[in-house]
Amino acid sequence: MTNPSKAKGTRWESETRDFLNDRGFTVRRVVQMGNKDQGDLHGYPLHIIEAKNEKTIRLPEYIRQAEREAINAGQPFGVAFVKRPRASTGDGYAVRSIATDTRLIARMRDMEDALKAAAPAAWALIDKQYREAT
Repeated sequence: MTNPSKAKGTRWESETRDFLNDRGFTVRRVVQMGNKDQGDLHGYPLHIIEAKNEKTIRLPEYIRQAEREAINAGQPFGVAFVKRPRASTGDGYAVRSIATDTRLIARMRDMEDALKAAAPAAWALIDKQYREAT
């Protein structure tokens, strides 16, 4: 007999993977690694994803776990993708600490500045593509 909580978590991991892959990423589920766990999903650029589908949402625990597992996996950023009750996958929550978010946005800003200086036309096309919130 399978553990219902484990099955629920596996289902959320698979739904999240499929959602991201449908949007052009190449994300895969990974096996648990014990005390050197490297997160649930890999292939989301610069991140590991810790997928959580629990009745009681415990953000501090999820953020600590995602950040620890990002270090274990050699990635700069960890994020917890948390299932929102009775909502679609895309309406779930992406959760990270403010410190991690600040590092991510600073990196993005610096990369954008570098691209804009090196290839302004390419920068303009990418900027236009992602300008509006969807």
